[in-house]
Amino acid sequence: MILVSCKNEEKVTEEPVKKAVVYDMYQPSEMAGFMNAMYAYNQQLKAQIVAGETPTRLPIDLLKLHSAEMSNGKSRTQNWESFVNVFIASQEAVIDTLSTTELKERYNNAINNCLNCHKTECTGPIPKIKKLLIQ
Repeated sequence: MILVSCKNEEKVTEEPVKKAVVYDMYQPSEMAGFMNAMYAYNQQLKAQIVAGETPTRLPIDLLKLHSAEMSNGKSRTQNWESFVNVFIASQEAVIDTLSTTELKERYNNAINNCLNCHKTECTGPIPKIKKLLIQ
């Protein structure tokens, strides 16, 4: 009797363990989201004014500027506080149908108030804001 032994050897190859990639997704602050909404609103205003229409309503609550959570590391400075009320008044003036100031001028005043504040507080969006001006 001859014993034949066969080993059924399987080659086991281990694949390297892949590490899961975790992306740090940008989460805008409440203030950043509000600023983006104001930008979109002012784009609409610009289009209306250029088309010869007179805007009559302000669909965003500008008082949120006083309470919206700021981006990490940012806070409301005295300089910021001095600009915010002027900005709110100038934005409300755009829709003031009783104003004797030309609509384009009132609108550009509001945008210039944005620019003046951003020159001291958060300079990043200045090029984008400049595009809102009506030439």
